[in-house]
Amino acid sequence: MSNLAVTYELLHRDKKTGARRGVVHTPHGDIQTPVFMPVGTQAAVKAMRPEQVRDMGAEIILSNTYHLYLRPGHELIREAGGLHKFMNWNRAILTDSGGFQVFSLGKLRKITEEGVRFQSHIDGSRHILTPEKAIEIQEALGSDIMMAFDECAPYPADHSYIEDSMLRTCRWLKRCQDAQTSPEKQALFGIMQGGMYEDLRRESAARIVDMDLQGYSIGGLSVGEPKAKMLEVLDYCVDLLPVEKPRYLMGVGTPDYIFEGVERGLDMFDCVEPTRIARHGVAMTSHGRINLKNAKFARDFTPLDEECDCYACRHYTKAYIRHTLKAGELMSAMLLSEHNLHFLIHMMQEMRKAIEEDRFLEYKQEFYEKYGIND
Repeated sequence: MSNLAVTYELLHRDKKTGARRGVVHTPHGDIQTPVFMPVGTQAAVKAMRPEQVRDMGAEIILSNTYHLYLRPGHELIREAGGLHKFMNWNRAILTDSGGFQVFSLGKLRKITEEGVRFQSHIDGSRHILTPEKAIEIQEALGSDIMMAFDECAPYPADHSYIEDSMLRTCRWLKRCQDAQTSPEKQALFGIMQGGMYEDLRRESAARIVDMDLQGYSIGGLSVGEPKAKMLEVLDYCVDLLPVEKPRYLMGVGTPDYIFEGVERGLDMFDCVEPTRIARHGVAMTSHGRINLKNAKFARDFTPLDEECDCYACRHYTKAYIRHTLKAGELMSAMLLSEHNLHFLIHMMQEMRKAIEEDRFLEYKQEFYEKYGIND
């Protein structure tokens, strides 16, 4: 029996690609991989009840350290019995460290060796987030997987800036590891940085792998770089991470990026996109995206996707959902969010099955042709 909070079990590797079928074991249940993780930034997946997220097959969700620290506060959540109890979610939770959110504040933050000083986007109050503080907050939240505090450097940026940033992230990771108190209850994942520079990515990987953490992630991608550049970086990044640990590509959740990541051997993915586009009237379907603001759907009395068996598709039509969207009713966001998350979770289920049967590339090609993705 492992004395670590999180372990990875490799079940099968696709014969033609690097795609892996595995299981991540956590204190709150197993996670079948590869997996898409719905995002509940502020302890809530937008427009969804936790029971709905669970019932569609999600085994893990994300929440955010930065946002929960500012509101309602990690001490309040500790008093409530931890994040699982507070939000009524009895499966695994991964908390991101807040590094990306602080990075996004722009002029409202200042990075130093100590950490990041910033002004709250809510009320302008001043705070400092350090590696030690990020761990303290995440331990109060009680997540199964804690992300190390890092600097998510911008794109583009020159080699010297990215090198300084990457080395600081490595030093911060060591401080996170030293601050961690219960590795048997909560796993700490390190984050590979290095921008678009292969030498820095390799150095970052070597440094973080040497710390023998329970899992590893690739950060600093999907920050504005062209898709071809991102895939070029992934081509050499993935194999720098241990095969016996879970591998997580942060902030990536569109179908094409997930397929490309899985093909290269990545296990975990997350993105706010499915619920964000839902609030704007966009549905992901087996034949590509549709925007219900389009007038042609006003009298379309068919489901969002004839091939989908989610609640929205079984009970409502495009015409009805479009009506609620145009009328400003919350119902449209609820139905479209449920549909989009169901779509991605079902896609991952089919992907896992395809890997088990050594037909990942065939499934990828079939999906791309139907969805309208140009490979």
